[in-house]
Amino acid sequence: MKKVLLLLIVTVMSVGCFAEPITSSGPDGKLILNFDLKDGKPVYSVTYDGIQMLDESPLGFVANFADFSKELTLVSKVEEHLYYNYKLEKSKTSNVVVDANLLKVKLKNNKNMTCEIEFRVSNNDIAFRYVIPNQPDRTNGKKFSVRIMSEATGFDFPAMTTTFVCPQSDAMIGWKGTKPSYEEEYVFDAPMTRKSKYGHGFTFPCLFHVGGAQYAYAVDSKSKKIKSEKKKEGWVLISETGVNSHYCGSRLSDMQGEGLYTIEFPMQEENNGNGTVEPAFALPGATPWRTITVGTTLKPIVETTIPWDYVTPEYKSEHKYKFGRGTWSWIVWQDGSINYNDQVQFISLAKSMGYEYVLVDNWWDNNIGKERMEDLVRYSQSQGIDVFLWYSSSGWWNDIEQGPINIMGNPITRKQYMKWMNKIGVKGIKVDFFGGDKQETMRLYEAILSDADDYGLMVIFHGCTLPRGWERMYPNYVGSEAVLASENLFFEQHYCDVEAQNTALHPFVRNTVGCMEFGGCFLSRTLNKGNDPTKRGNKRRTTDCHELATTVLFQNPIQNFAITPENLGEVGHGGAPEICLDYMKNVPTTWDETVFIDGYPGKYCVLARRCGEKWYIAGNNATGGKLTLKLDLPMIMKGDMVTLYSDNEKTREPQKKEVKVSGNNMTVTMADQGGFVIVK
Repeated sequence: MKKVLLLLIVTVMSVGCFAEPITSSGPDGKLILNFDLKDGKPVYSVTYDGIQMLDESPLGFVANFADFSKELTLVSKVEEHLYYNYKLEKSKTSNVVVDANLLKVKLKNNKNMTCEIEFRVSNNDIAFRYVIPNQPDRTNGKKFSVRIMSEATGFDFPAMTTTFVCPQSDAMIGWKGTKPSYEEEYVFDAPMTRKSKYGHGFTFPCLFHVGGAQYAYAVDSKSKKIKSEKKKEGWVLISETGVNSHYCGSRLSDMQGEGLYTIEFPMQEENNGNGTVEPAFALPGATPWRTITVGTTLKPIVETTIPWDYVTPEYKSEHKYKFGRGTWSWIVWQDGSINYNDQVQFISLAKSMGYEYVLVDNWWDNNIGKERMEDLVRYSQSQGIDVFLWYSSSGWWNDIEQGPINIMGNPITRKQYMKWMNKIGVKGIKVDFFGGDKQETMRLYEAILSDADDYGLMVIFHGCTLPRGWERMYPNYVGSEAVLASENLFFEQHYCDVEAQNTALHPFVRNTVGCMEFGGCFLSRTLNKGNDPTKRGNKRRTTDCHELATTVLFQNPIQNFAITPENLGEVGHGGAPEICLDYMKNVPTTWDETVFIDGYPGKYCVLARRCGEKWYIAGNNATGGKLTLKLDLPMIMKGDMVTLYSDNEKTREPQKKEVKVSGNNMTVTMADQGGFVIVK
């Protein structure tokens, strides 16, 4: 992989040279970062295209040996220009070009100890972190480790900003004490408030609509009437990346003052109280990157690659991993399906659909057993289908009883089972029920990934934290849940009722910063074994075309879809429409390009994704009524033939049409809770 690095400016200046704020901008000049010291406290602010995106916000941290949040002086600054490219095969685009300006400010505290704040500013993204060198020590010469006690890092939003955020839950609640696991309900376009649902702030990522509810009022000079004009507005996405075993996962606090949110570390009660709250690492070292993505439209929010731009692989793999589609019995047929005969049915389903994988979920150790599992894997491979196996992460941090348990948390048993899986040909594992963001847990994620790669196993995490750059950091990582995912549609009717809203939200927030193992695309109308409307089961509110659209709107390199064997049967007896099944046989799971077309979080979303030479353009509708859109589609030219999957306006049933386009735009109509897909 070719990389090009251009060093444009290197400026090093002595203390006292900076009477004015230090400014850095993106290459096109629209995104501007201002850094300053106010009474010895480091602060920054952000504008984009003349719009104030972040007011003056605090920076700094407190270490176990020194305070780097106050009484600081500026030692020097360094500026560079970065330009390089890298490959990203597991997410929204395959070839990424990074073009950014780098600013490093070196600071000194009142004990003559130093740290650096490193900023990287591209056209729509800012990433920053704290870089800590070895420090002088009166007894031992130098300090070689640090414990970060707290961060002052904050994000101060202008008034009238609205939020799309997910509250952090209490610790040790939920199923068998497995929370927090990033599975709370988002709020939509809500005003900034001082306290979240649980009082513990908000999980990353967090989306803010700056000025979205703000209007300017003036008197018209001719009519003398009051007129209103919507002021300029913008969008800001806050998250973090590059978190590995050397730090904890962080979140945003509840609002402090007027519009200020700060970085918070995990709660002491997480992981049943095991592990410290404050992260520690060796010196010299650095904290993870905090990321800010901004725009006057949602396009840079959806298309951002900032989670991966500044991280690097943690290890190289000798294995070549294959991504694709899978079947998954548990999502509809539940625990009772984890037996040999039912798994054979889902292997047959995967073969009929041309899929690559089958996922065997919890309790396989009790209901099938290791010896019979070897037979099942051999049979599955004889049908051309590879196997993923489920494990609990559990050990001493929750009360999960679903087996296999007490394996993945122990390095000895973990490697024994991984060696066995490698021997019989298992290709991947799904590890569930973590519950916490402490450094202790981040070490476990990394240990599972590293050991699994030794044995050629891909890893999916479930009941887990947000991935933070892991698609690039870990070669065998293939997705995380970290969202209120498809299983909740089975558990409660409420989640079926609001499914379309969440489908229209996640491409802007959760899924834009990392792979999302949602497990969706239900083709059953009643969520029970048999798709039987006369029996107990939650009712799907969305149209079939909405479900097809989720295969494009949601992204994960391994997609375990919620289709079931009865969907292959006759329509009216559990079967799904043939045009839906034909579509599902061909949809890819990795993409070479992603383009935002139109949408508003929680209302509707239209994305275009390219795999090779083929484009998939998908949209959904959660506006509460029929929605007709005229879409500008630069990837479609006059005279092109496209395939349109859309809702029949009268019956809501799926329909498939071959359409010759007259230009680079198309008009589509979606039913309420409906959707469409265009394939070119």
